[in-house]
Amino acid sequence: MTQEAKFSIGQIVHHKLFNYRGVVIDIDPTFMLTDEWYQTMAKSRPPKNKPWYHVLVDNAVHQTYVAEQNLAPDDSGEQVHHPELGLYFDQFINGHYHLKQKSN
Repeated sequence: MTQEAKFSIGQIVHHKLFNYRGVVIDIDPTFMLTDEWYQTMAKSRPPKNKPWYHVLVDNAVHQTYVAEQNLAPDDSGEQVHHPELGLYFDQFINGHYHLKQKSN
């Protein structure tokens, strides 16, 4: 049984362990990468059966894959700076990014 995600696409979050900000671009209901990745990267061994988030990292060029337990809301109201923001979002309103509307 999967749990409902605490964070939403476009929400700005803060990584509690590594102290960086970012914006959620996708959500997996459970861990979806390989066991090898988990063993190497997920040192705190967060639960695989809870939501995991794809996050564009502020002031960086990469994105991360983060377990829900390692994230907290970022209520600073400040925008995230990332070169791929425009691929996903077209507006920043009231501290939240809004997904681009797909054209037909």
